Formats: sequence, structure tokens, C-alpha cells
Amino acid sequence: MLTPQDDLIGHQTTTTFDHVQSSDPAWMERLWYTGHPIPGGDVIFDIGLGYHPNRNVMDAFAGITRGGEQIDFRVSRQARPNPLETTLGPLAIEVVDGLRHHHISLAENASGLTFDLDFLASMNAHEEEAHFRRRKGRVTEDMARVQQLGRYRGWIALDGERWDVTPETWWGQRDHSWGIRAEMRTDPVHLPMTFYPPFLFLWITVQFEGYGLQLFLKERAPGDTIYITGEEVRPVGERPRGARRLVAMAHDIDWADDPLGQTVRSAVLEPIFSDGSRRKLDVRALPARYFLKGGLYGGLDGWFHGDDKGKLFADHSRWKLDSAADRAALRTLSDHVIEVRDGDNVGWGIMEYGVGEGYARYPEVQAFPPI
Repeated sequence: MLTPQDDLIGHQTTTTFDHVQSSDPAWMERLWYTGHPIPGGDVIFDIGLGYHPNRNVMDAFAGITRGGEQIDFRVSRQARPNPLETTLGPLAIEVVDGLRHHHISLAENASGLTFDLDFLASMNAHEEEAHFRRRKGRVTEDMARVQQLGRYRGWIALDGERWDVTPETWWGQRDHSWGIRAEMRTDPVHLPMTFYPPFLFLWITVQFEGYGLQLFLKERAPGDTIYITGEEVRPVGERPRGARRLVAMAHDIDWADDPLGQTVRSAVLEPIFSDGSRRKLDVRALPARYFLKGGLYGGLDGWFHGDDKGKLFADHSRWKLDSAADRAALRTLSDHVIEVRDGDNVGWGIMEYGVGEGYARYPEVQAFPPI
């Protein structure tokens, strides 16, 4: 079907924009945002939208963690007859100026969370290395992803509490991915769950005054890299330094004494870049952490990304992060706010992490799920 996008230059297939190159139901396009106040890092919000053209579904979530509680809003709609309209009930995302300015809003809803926010890019976007994987002859992942650091302005309200969001004090990041995405199922309500062999993954995105770092590492064993991407990014409009691509990264993680799951307390990271330069980064975890299970990552109570929930469906949840039952349900995958020291420079961002059972370091946390 024709959509307004079809009046624009940019077609890459001999069909309309509501179709994609593959009929694989795993093909999806995702927008994701997160932000947090600095330097305290005591609140974090996460927002995401997924478009599943071969399932005729668009779904989204918005959530916030403050004071040991996580609140989530989730929504899904059938994509057609408006397959490219990024509005789902009270939640709306608008790309005002590509790679510069996005607008995100959540109107009144049953979760108690509302906001009106602008993402303002502070750094050039980072294009990750290609994600491609086959399993038993089938392509299970063929995806592109772009990340970008920025600042936020606007406001957030929750249960009568309101935060005024200013670019000076609310920093954050976003990404945009598209293609065939590897399936992740970690919901015990809907078996089978995805099996994870021994591995470590670290995904860090952090900005300083004047530059940022994007660092992503997956290892099967210490020193056995299975995927790496990243670079030093420069302020918007400044010429990128192509020689500052990530080629290797050593790590030494200090885990918190957390009886409920995998939690980083601090870490020392030593990234090496393609121009031969290297850094020593001292990472300190800050209080706020958003668990992505609340946004349906891995599935929740039988609901997975891309499931057809009808014309329009929404629900919400609240979690106590000191509750053993809630933490067991939320598992490990999260956006954890961090402070990073790079020599005399101090920056803030987020870190995602997980260690699979059998990885030859960090046995102290391997009793808990890695994702």
C-alpha cells in the first residue's frame, strides 16, 4: 500500500515502503531511547518502539526507575492501515530532524507515567559493524544498528512528582536498528527458552564534554572475541575520526554483593582503537537501572515483541527492585547508569552486561541468568 513516505526519494526495493526485503517474520525495525540526570544517576527512563512489517504489528514501551521501583507502560497495535505512523495510543515518536532532533511524548494512561521530551543529538551517530549470523544454514541475524549520544529537554511526571528535564542535567542515548533480529526468549511462561552458551557481553555508551565513546564486546571466553564494534565519536557536525574504531577491549569487573542477580559495582576497561591509541576507563555504577524485561525484551507473561494483540492493546506493571520474586522475573538485561573517568575527564552513560554460565571468569555471578 502507498504511504506518504513513497513520495520521497530513497526506495531500495521495487515495492512500497511498507514492505521490506525479506518475508522473515523476525524482520523488525526498532527505535530506542534512554536518559538520566547527571551527576547523580538516580533516575533512568527507557522508551522503545518496534515495527514488525511481516507480522502487521507495531509495539512500544516506556518505563522509568526511581527509588528502587520500576514502572512500565506497554502498548501494541496492528500496523495497517497506518503501517509507518509511529503513534500507539498515548505514545508518540516523531523524527523532527534526522540525526539531530526527535520528539517523544506519552499522554495520560493507566501506568501513572507521562512525559513530553525532545532528544537533541550532542554527538555524531555511530554505525555498528554488521550483525550477521547463520544457525544450521538459516540466517538468524542480519541487522544494522546506529547509536547516538544526546541530551534531553522537556518534562516527566509520575504519580504527582514532576521532573523538569534540561539538556545541562539530563543526558542520554538512542539507537535505531533494522533487519532480521536474533530471537531472544527468556519467559518461563512460554517454553522453550533460548539457550545461551558461555559468553560475556558488555555494551557501553558514554559521553563526556566534547566527545563520546561507544563500546560493544561479546566474548565466548576471555580473549575469544565473537563480536566487537565501537568508536570515539565527535560532536555533531565535527568531522568523524575514522581511525578511532574499537579493535579490542580488556575488562576487569568488580561485582556487587547482590543476592538477587548480576550487578556491576565497578569496572576497569581498556579499549584499544584502530589508530593504536588506548584508554584506561574507570567505571562506577550509579543507583538507577532499568530492567528491559519491562519492555518485553525476552518476553513477559507470554507476550513477546511482535505478537498480534489486536487493534490496540495496552498494559502496565510496577516492580520492587528489592523483591526477590520481582528480580527473578526481571532477570539481568538492563540499562545501568554509570559514571566513567577517562584520565581527567568525567562522563556519564549506561552499561548493559551479562555473563553466561561456563565463561572462564566471574564465576561469582553465574548462578544468575545472563540475559
